Formats: sequence, structure tokens, C-alpha cells
Amino acid sequence: MPVPAPDTADLRTELLVVGAGPAGLFACFYAGMRELDVVLLDSLPHLGGQVAALYPDKPIFDVAGFPAVTGRELVDRLAEQAHLAKPRILLDEVAEMLEHRPDGVRVRTSAGRCVEAGAVLITGGIGRFTPRPLPALAGWSGDGVHHLVGAPEEYTGRDVVVVGGGDSAVDWANSLSPHARRVTLVHRRRRFRAHERSVAQLTAGDVSIRTNSEIAQVSGSTGSGLEAVSVRDCGTGALTRVPADVLIPALGHIASLGPLTGWGLRLSGQQIEVGTDMTTGVARVWAAGDITTYPGKVRLMAVGFGEAATAVNNLAVRLRPGADLFPGHSSDRATAPSNEKEAAPWRT
Repeated sequence: MPVPAPDTADLRTELLVVGAGPAGLFACFYAGMRELDVVLLDSLPHLGGQVAALYPDKPIFDVAGFPAVTGRELVDRLAEQAHLAKPRILLDEVAEMLEHRPDGVRVRTSAGRCVEAGAVLITGGIGRFTPRPLPALAGWSGDGVHHLVGAPEEYTGRDVVVVGGGDSAVDWANSLSPHARRVTLVHRRRRFRAHERSVAQLTAGDVSIRTNSEIAQVSGSTGSGLEAVSVRDCGTGALTRVPADVLIPALGHIASLGPLTGWGLRLSGQQIEVGTDMTTGVARVWAAGDITTYPGKVRLMAVGFGEAATAVNNLAVRLRPGADLFPGHSSDRATAPSNEKEAAPWRT
């Protein structure tokens, strides 16, 4: 990807994409197809959004064209594709204040930078997200707690305890089991919320499963790190000591739209209400991906890709009156470059 823009330098662009997750990366690429100049902004210090942050090595099965692909592989391919649009990238910056101007909008970021744009496309996934707290970790400052999970190979020979009953918890337990010395999954309820196929794999594997249980205490020291956890049976109250040098609290995340709540958007909880053209009700602001809601919305990555293309095509017409809403089929254009050093056929 291109080198990030200089620190605090003000920028002008046709399109500002807020959110560098899968939908945002595809929106950048598609904006290049419409020959739009693009700036990509994200509050995280890396591309890929929550996919890169939360499950880079977990297989994903519902992306068109890939029987299975890890989050890391998918983000790498999307970033390579987005590179063709030559976006200027601003990472570790939050979109804060929105100001309307006669010919567009101005967005001020947390770095004090102003980005003047003809249009804004919000693709911020679930917005800013923080892990849900695990009460037993209150006051713990030692090593061994992994809110972000590394490559499975990094857990070879280690005692891992995963906490939670949703897709993330079950998927991590399944993926780490072949590598770790032992994986224990602790869940407060008797039944899991994860996909049936994942639960079937879990129960057929080598993971030690403790349902109707919770983490009561962690033990270890700041110097040596985590050594064990105490697991309490919610029915009997009995405590069991389980060796652990890694604890993964997979309890979900708390989403927040942050400063976007002050933009005048139509909100439903933590989602932005949009029309069929991905308009938000705020002039020159569109939205796409998991952050949007409308009747019949299905939160799949594949849906976000389609919404990104819909938004870009509609805002392109707004930016360039007289342009066609339908840009034609990409197969009608020149052959896409096979080497990333080549210029994209639509970006001369």
C-alpha cells in the first residue's frame, strides 16, 4: 500500500473513506474504478479493521471466490486490490468533527488534520470497539492475557484458557487446540452460541470444555506472568485450579460510534440508518458495511462489499453530474495489471 500521508498535513480529495476494514478497502478500489481521488482514514494503526485485529488467522468461509480464507490473507488481498486506486492513507486517526462547506465537507481528525472532501463514505464496521471486561482480571497487570490472538503457532506447547461461548471463543479453541499443550474452554452457560458446525468440531476434539462455569481468580506474578486460573462451577460453587500461561477473554466487544454520533446521522443503536443508495440523510455522507442498518439487513462481509460499490456509484454521480450511475462492467475495461508496480488501467 502507499506510504501514509505526512503527519498533520491537511488534504483535499474527492472521497474520504472512514474505516479501513474489508468494506473500506473494497470501497477504495471501487472508487479507483470510478477514477475518484481517495483518502482512507482509520482509528486503528493498521489496515483490515476488526478482521485484522480480532481474528487474523481464523478461517472465513462466506467470502465469494474463496472456499476458505484467513482474515490475514483476505486483508492482504483487499489491500493489494485497493492499492490500484492509489489512496492516501491516514492510520491511527479518528474522524471527529464534520463541517459542511459550499463545495463539500471538511473533516477534522484526532491528529488535528483537516481533510476537505467532496463526499464521505463511512465503512467503520462496528465503529470503535473495546473488549468486554472479565471481572476476575480486575487488578491484574501481569503478562499472559491476550485480547488480540496471534498466529496459532505462537501457542505451541502452552496451556491456554479461552473464556466465552460465542463464535470467537469456540473458533479460537478449535484453531489453537492442535498447537497448544492444552486448551480449556470456560463458558458460563450450558449451551454455546457459536455455529453448530464449530460446536460439533469442538466437542469431537481435544479441548477441555467447562460449561456452567466461570473464572473466579487468576494467579501468577508480574515477573513470571500468568500461571493458573481458578474455575468455579456455577451450580456447586466448587473451585478447580487449571494451569494457564495464556488467558483469552473472548467475551465480545463493546462498540461505540464515538464522534460520529455528533454528525447528525440517523442512528439505530450503534448502526447508521441508510437508504437503498446508502445515503445517510446527511448531505454528502454515505455509509456501507456492518455499520449500516435497514429493513432486511444481513451482516455479512459479502453484503458489505456490495454496499460499498452501491455507495461509490451513487456518490460518484453526485460528485460528477452527468456521469452514469452504472459504470459498465469491469470486464469491458483494459486488463487489470498483474504486477502491483504497473499503473492501474483506469488510473493513468
